[in-house]
Amino acid sequence: MAEPTRVAASLTNCRWGAFDASFPPVASIDPGEVVILECLSGGPEVMPRDEQMLAVPPMLREVHAKLPRLGAHIITGPVEVRGAEPGDALRIDIEKIELGNDWGFCGFRPLFGTLPEDFPYRRTLHIPVDKQAMTGRLPFGPKEGGMDLPLAPFFGVMGVAPPREWGMINTKEPRAMGGNLDNKELTEGTTLFLPVFNEGALFSAGDGHGVQGDGEVCINALEICLTGHFRLSLVKGGGAKDPVLKFPRAETKTHYITMGLNEDLDLAMKQALREMIAFICSRTNLSDADAYQFCSLAVDFHVTQTVNGEKGVHGMLKKGLLF
Repeated sequence: MAEPTRVAASLTNCRWGAFDASFPPVASIDPGEVVILECLSGGPEVMPRDEQMLAVPPMLREVHAKLPRLGAHIITGPVEVRGAEPGDALRIDIEKIELGNDWGFCGFRPLFGTLPEDFPYRRTLHIPVDKQAMTGRLPFGPKEGGMDLPLAPFFGVMGVAPPREWGMINTKEPRAMGGNLDNKELTEGTTLFLPVFNEGALFSAGDGHGVQGDGEVCINALEICLTGHFRLSLVKGGGAKDPVLKFPRAETKTHYITMGLNEDLDLAMKQALREMIAFICSRTNLSDADAYQFCSLAVDFHVTQTVNGEKGVHGMLKKGLLF
């Protein structure tokens, strides 16, 4: 078994805010191998001022000073998976997630978030984390002195390069190639499937989250530096069981997950539902009408996030009910 390829967070290996099929790979691996991506989080405007209490990683400072800011998130990559071709699906097994810092932040600002008309000002909280206890210390709570919130780390951004004709796109809006999905179910031990649009797939990750509620309503989760261990494999599309993947799909230890993305939350819901109906029909002898009714009886649909322009809904089918 090959040793994992480690990609450090650096000026060479990071992009600030953009996906583009023309970005050259910073590493290349064979299908089935593990790549370790060190990921940074946050712009200079949300950094703590008192570094005696909460230190800013030196490389994050360097990124702020020297890396062009093209969009929303600092991402590490892209990583080429040899042999990946358009029409394939990239299977991302998230084998391990490590906290990369001892604090994170959560904030909101004018004109953004789910309720910008109610909160037309700026507020940023810097939240210390206990890596051993896997908790974040909030300054508010039911008791004086704050409260400890259990962490469940995941990457808000995981994506492949978009179709070449799209050109450079902002990391802010999630799309068919993944990106800023902000799906809190994609924690350590889960699997994400993304459609491949370019040779090599060109996988990147970033936007580390320590914990998030469905909706991510104020703009941010607990934004934090993370290091991810990703096993990248290929699924050749076109068969009855694995038709060509057109949209992100995921799998946890307990559920199968489909996703919908649209500026209109109603349309995001319809897409997540259509994806689930198609997924069920590809794996069973149910008709589409059967699957539609089964979704109403047994599939849960959650609002993923409402703050990225393209809003998200994800459907969750419990394993063992149908297959």
